[in-house]
Amino acid sequence: MSMHPKGSGEIPAETVRVARAAFPNGSPAIRVRDEPGSLFTDEESVDLFPTRGRPAWSPGRLALVPVLQSVEGLTDRQAAEAVRARIDFKYALGLQLGDPGSDFSVLSEFRDRLVEADAGLRVLDGVLVAAREKGLLKTTGRARTDATHVLSSVREPSWLEMVSETLRSALDALARTVPGRLVGIAEPDWFRHYATRAEDSRFPKARTRRDEVGSRVGRDGMRLLGTVFAADAPPGT
Repeated sequence: MSMHPKGSGEIPAETVRVARAAFPNGSPAIRVRDEPGSLFTDEESVDLFPTRGRPAWSPGRLALVPVLQSVEGLTDRQAAEAVRARIDFKYALGLQLGDPGSDFSVLSEFRDRLVEADAGLRVLDGVLVAAREKGLLKTTGRARTDATHVLSSVREPSWLEMVSETLRSALDALARTVPGRLVGIAEPDWFRHYATRAEDSRFPKARTRRDEVGSRVGRDGMRLLGTVFAADAPPGT
């Protein structure tokens, strides 16, 4: 997949007209585009893509999608659907109304490219600089607004989502191989906690509550490990 810069990124006139009519008071996605302005350009991501191959979806737009995800707490699937179907997302991304967007997997692939090139700070710095220029961030007070601090903060949701999903997958595997064993050890609330895929949007927002969830997942995981490696565990557990 290659990247070819796609011009100024101006919003198509028809998209502007329809978005203004549909959202006369604006929306979070529209404000993300209007207040900081165009945050990212394709040229900033030239080094992340080869010059030959199938053209990529605009990297400048791909960098903006996680910002919109954060504003509304969307998963990759939900964000890709919003790009395809929502007028205010098309406005924020500067897309034609008929643009189908991209598959949700493109978002994770783009994040992988950022990680491999250690370019995550580049994206965060772009957001922070634009916010400061518009007066949305103040220089006084004790709040940390540098990209390194922000990047370390967003790793926590990923960690909580990862350990919860790991435990859910382990329970699924045990249910398939030795279902009777799982019935004997499962706590009453395990089905409620681990029956569906773990997503950060379903976890509490407060730090203390998130810590409680993490501790609970850890206890459940240790209980499961103790059963799997017990001396009387049946073969194949």
